[in-house]
Amino acid sequence: MIVNVDVNGRLRSFDVLPGAFLLDVLREAGYTSVRRGCDSTSCGICTVLVDGKPVPSCSYLAIRAEGKKVTTVEGIPDEAARLARHFGEEGADQCGYCNPSLALAVYALKQINPGASDDEIRVWLVGNLCRCSGYQSQLVAIKRYLEERP
Repeated sequence: MIVNVDVNGRLRSFDVLPGAFLLDVLREAGYTSVRRGCDSTSCGICTVLVDGKPVPSCSYLAIRAEGKKVTTVEGIPDEAARLARHFGEEGADQCGYCNPSLALAVYALKQINPGASDDEIRVWLVGNLCRCSGYQSQLVAIKRYLEERP
């Protein structure tokens, strides 16, 4: 079946099987920032934005994306670069595998709550696991990013 999706501001049509997950459809289309982690919605590595909200693409059926706006980190290059700069300055960037999904989640948070407290940030990011950093440096970097004016 054909699914029409706005991916990063560009209308795309995908021929998908009924049980295909958005993660696989996006990766097959070349959106390599969308990564596979756990396949059970536990790690957040596969997070994309659907109509501005973070969703785990490993369990989101591609047919549900019909007519929706999907954003991958390729769709927010300037914001991702700003956040990456803060991560680097705070030493929060380790292997980088979780960075695309984390950047999308933080970007979504900035859209709805740019003045988020430390606790609000922690709650918002509870589904984004990082296996190689201590979360404190990430938190400081995220706070700096949220406070930054473009």
